[in-house]
Amino acid sequence: MNKKTTIIIITSILIIIVLGAGGYLYLNSRKKSGAGAKAPQKAGEAAEAILDSALKGVLPSLETNPLENKPDINPADKANPYKNIKTNPFE
Repeated sequence: MNKKTTIIIITSILIIIVLGAGGYLYLNSRKKSGAGAKAPQKAGEAAEAILDSALKGVLPSLETNPLENKPDINPADKANPYKNIKTNPFE
């Protein structure tokens, strides 16, 4: 290798190290200041409040079962009058 390519390689490595250290320090200082952490938390709370107000009175609560007291309207249940008769003599 000649002297020119060695200088280019060393310079490139130093630039990558300096940019990596600068990026790390920038992200670390941003994390400590809390600029990125507060916005999603407020947005999440705002979205939850909007959903609560939009769905109030629209959806039933999850503790109730709407089919618990359903009427018996299935005609197939009433079609066979001989339900309780044993039809297989070998049982």
